[in-house]
Amino acid sequence: MSARIPFVSSPVGTFYAASLLGGIFLLVGGLMMIGPKNTAPFAAMLGLAGYLGATIWAGYRLSVDFPHASLGLCNIATLGRLVLVGVLLIALLGGVTPNWMTFALAVIALSLDGVDGWLARKQGLASDFGARFDVEVDAAFALLLAVSAAVAGAAEPYVVLLGLPYYLFVAASVAFPWLAQPLPDRFSRKAVCVLQIAALIVLQVPIIAPGQLDLLILAVTAGLIWSFGHDIVWLWRRAK
Repeated sequence: MSARIPFVSSPVGTFYAASLLGGIFLLVGGLMMIGPKNTAPFAAMLGLAGYLGATIWAGYRLSVDFPHASLGLCNIATLGRLVLVGVLLIALLGGVTPNWMTFALAVIALSLDGVDGWLARKQGLASDFGARFDVEVDAAFALLLAVSAAVAGAAEPYVVLLGLPYYLFVAASVAFPWLAQPLPDRFSRKAVCVLQIAALIVLQVPIIAPGQLDLLILAVTAGLIWSFGHDIVWLWRRAK
């Protein structure tokens, strides 16, 4: 009989072990994206610090909110998306402009967004932690893509606003606690989120000229305003 390591056998231990492995892939992938530039070490350290901060927070939330005895492939898939976001962050900090490689990594990260939820339902491992972890990775991914598009000149600087709605909502919930109440599951919210990230990914295509997708940006902005407005009105009515 093989010996078991209690820490690694627990969901939190499994998560941190997978996070450590993910950090190695993040550093290697990020440095390969940048190449032999003077900015590489600085960008790699900043990207790794951001990743470690996110995984430490996620590990704590996992210990508080996760009711299952197994971490499951669903949360590993979400962690994998966080690793890809970290690689893209290192590339951005290292001065890499959007190219076909960054576009491909972004597409893979978006594709995994549907995999983690499906795995959670299939394995019976859905949880508040998993849902929150997924949302936080989506928010970080959207903000990163928006900043990348603005820095590369693929759109006007106001495109950064496409990556801020979630963080503005969280900040507002500090002043208005009723905004922090749980929301019911809504397909249209998920659809708008996917459209938001998909539009930002399209802006990473290196052949897109500035201004070509202004109408798309406007349409996605309108969708985000509607989606967040719908949730705010729902929460306000419930708080009355």
